[in-house]
Amino acid sequence: MIKNARILEELKRQEITKQKFSYSCALKLFESMWREAVALGVLPFRDPMEGIESDIKVAQILNSCLNNLL
Repeated sequence: MIKNARILEELKRQEITKQKFSYSCALKLFESMWREAVALGVLPFRDPMEGIESDIKVAQILNSCLNNLL
């Protein structure tokens, strides 16, 4: 049983940053993840423009926050 989720997340983060993938290895990983998503019916999107308005709004908010920090 996990008693301290913060420590587990930190361990995961450290392990991920240790991993170095070559371009070919990363491409193979991406391709297999893509095939799995297609097999599950998640990709390709039926309507790629669905939800674009909310994506644009989030981008505008993030950009305004970034501009305020600089």
